[in-house]
Amino acid sequence: MTAETGRWIRNFVDGRFVDPDDGDGGGGGGARAGHRGFDATDPATGLVHARVHEADEALVDRAVTAARRALREGWADTAVRERTELLRRAADRIEERFEEFVAAEIADTGKPVTQARELDVARAVANFRAFADVVAAAGQESFLTDLAGGKRALNYAVRKPLGVVAVVVPWNLPLLLLTWKVAPALACGNAVVVKPSEETPGTAALLAEVLAEVGLPAGVYNVVHGFGGGSAGGYLTAHPGIDGVTFTGSSATGAQVMRTVAPRVRPVSFELGGKNAAVVFDDVDVDEAVTGLSRSVFANTGQVCLCTERVYVQRSVFDDIAGGLVERAGRLRLGDPLSEETTTGPLISHAHRDKVLGYFDLAEQAGATVLTGGQVPRLGADLDGGSWIEPTLWTGLTNADRVVREEIFGPVAALIPFDTEEEAIGLANDTDYGLAASVWTNDLRRGHRVAQAMNVGMAWVNTWFLRDLRSPFGGVGLSGLGREGGESSLHFYTEPTNVCVQL
Repeated sequence: MTAETGRWIRNFVDGRFVDPDDGDGGGGGGARAGHRGFDATDPATGLVHARVHEADEALVDRAVTAARRALREGWADTAVRERTELLRRAADRIEERFEEFVAAEIADTGKPVTQARELDVARAVANFRAFADVVAAAGQESFLTDLAGGKRALNYAVRKPLGVVAVVVPWNLPLLLLTWKVAPALACGNAVVVKPSEETPGTAALLAEVLAEVGLPAGVYNVVHGFGGGSAGGYLTAHPGIDGVTFTGSSATGAQVMRTVAPRVRPVSFELGGKNAAVVFDDVDVDEAVTGLSRSVFANTGQVCLCTERVYVQRSVFDDIAGGLVERAGRLRLGDPLSEETTTGPLISHAHRDKVLGYFDLAEQAGATVLTGGQVPRLGADLDGGSWIEPTLWTGLTNADRVVREEIFGPVAALIPFDTEEEAIGLANDTDYGLAASVWTNDLRRGHRVAQAMNVGMAWVNTWFLRDLRSPFGGVGLSGLGREGGESSLHFYTEPTNVCVQL
């Protein structure tokens, strides 16, 4: 569907908003004839809310060149104090323009206003402040080595910026994940070229305004809009001037990025897909578990890499947990994203909804019982053009079914009973993914034991998505490569040089 809009979202290169074919790097106003562009669509209504300028290969090259020049002209040598102060000013400025970021996030994603305020934009502020603190407090390794004849040698490591970093972010939590990567990259003295998802370009462009306002030098932060292969994403990851890639997205796309950078042996940090499990034991507080599981299954319409799509429940409490989750699903309110009463937004696009509906068909073919949901809701004329779907729970599936093995990325979960702890661990670990898991039990020893047995990067006990930004974040298997967060981010966004001095 279309709607009249004169709004354009433009690329940001070398400190200016530019059009794809602006040869002078200036920032003219509207679109000129012949511009490559694509629609930005509101998932809640299906209406176009902006046009986006698509960066061509020449503009991507200009962005990488500008980033490298910014490093050479002094950004990489800026004092840590100056960089971290700039990050704190950016956090302050996001707070001052808070509702603008909320509006941009809602326009792109259709998510409820309460979530956009309390999670997405609030975490963007927290990301800048947290990484300013981490980098300001970071130390360096040093070792004193005894040598023959009473001599000694001092070894110490100097961490230097990685260089120009390609930052490729997804559409599900666009501002949160953008700042999760950009904040530590800038704090460590890197320059970045950001490629936001073509579905959610707005907040990356708005952040460019903020960083320019707080005095970030031209070329340090650049944004190029477009798609993957044959467009901005492919041009960026294949560019020889890129020193590293941080990517969050699907496992298939991550594998493609790895193939692209392999000939140049560039470091990568990948946070990819997940098919996350929850394990619920019969000694659990049922209400507490249902409350936590309803968040982990349905948050952001299931469009979080950490969401739970497999719920293994000990048989004696299976009916209680299943009934509780059905009741919680019934409380969810799909509707106008700007309403404070709305709890659940649409999927990101009609194409993604078609993918999720395909799994509904697979579940039916596998003989699943639908406990709740399974349909496309009707919400009224203004919203029926959006990409809405009902929160859905199944029973009657096993680990052999595709619905239980493949990432769906929607507000869905399969509920599967188990009898013993060993069986539960085996079921939870029976996957090619390894991002996150949650364990629900009132036995503290069991909680520690089972959480550590999960073959994942992150395991929660009696909670979900509770984050300390200093802790490592990432997965194993098809869920990714490397870790970010706290000192783990410092290790990716810097390269150490060891200096050895004989004393």
